[in-house]
Amino acid sequence: MGRVRVGVTGSSGLIGRSLVAALEQRGDEVVRFVRPTTNDTATNSLRWDPANGDVDVEGLRRANLEAIVNLAGAGIGDRRWSPARKGEILDSRVSATSTLARAVLESGVGVGTFVNASAIGWYGSRGDDVLTETSARGTGFLSDVCQAWEDAAAPLLGAGTTVAYVRTGIVLDAHGGVLRQQLPLFRVGLGGRYGTGDQWMSPVSLADEVRAVLWTLDHHLSGPINVVAPSPLTNGDFTRVLARALRRPAFFAVPHFALGLVLGTEMADELVFASQRVVPTALQDSGFQFEHPDATSALAWALATSH
Repeated sequence: MGRVRVGVTGSSGLIGRSLVAALEQRGDEVVRFVRPTTNDTATNSLRWDPANGDVDVEGLRRANLEAIVNLAGAGIGDRRWSPARKGEILDSRVSATSTLARAVLESGVGVGTFVNASAIGWYGSRGDDVLTETSARGTGFLSDVCQAWEDAAAPLLGAGTTVAYVRTGIVLDAHGGVLRQQLPLFRVGLGGRYGTGDQWMSPVSLADEVRAVLWTLDHHLSGPINVVAPSPLTNGDFTRVLARALRRPAFFAVPHFALGLVLGTEMADELVFASQRVVPTALQDSGFQFEHPDATSALAWALATSH
């Protein structure tokens, strides 16, 4: 493929930083959407303020983007879910997406592909059910957030834009996300499973997450795309794999009530104890090959790149 102009929101986040680096490394031109409070003086940047529904539409016209990857949104797991925080989690995603969609339509230049972040929280907690892109939506706060998040991009469908919803699982990287929080305890032998450990997890390496987004762009995939490794596993099995990779024991179990006290019951149930056995059917059907198809290889990669 030739050089492509790609707009990226959330470019300072865990996934965004790696995605921008990968796009630039292969020769694409990246235009970062930056907020008014950001001290970003890069030439290829475009000001926006999604909280107020503002985008530099003239700048968007001049940028003439062929694709946009929207990764913007407040962190889900970095703070207790007070009513105000839940509102921020929802509003940050919906306002960012709807603001972008409206700006693209107002600019009149069109964008060929719009890749919108989403999450496997869309499916809710489903026990042992194997979940594909055709599975029904679940219930709960995160499921509602993901639905509203995806719906906010709907206006672009009528404008000839290819819209993909990247439903990401647990991204494994030693420098961010859940793994960064777990590693200190596991490295000193204090790691352990959550509750019984029977709940299913659907992780993906950061490397494969970025590769999947690039693949979605390059192949103009549309609709929901589960970005998870092909081999989900239980929390108990994940705990054993991580402990073995670090050559440390992991005998402990964190009881449900303890995490409920720390995080709040709703947050603990949806983030820690939700059972999500998700598989990447759409990606695999499109020919995508995972470099890290299971937790063992994904963790090996994450630990090898942790220094």
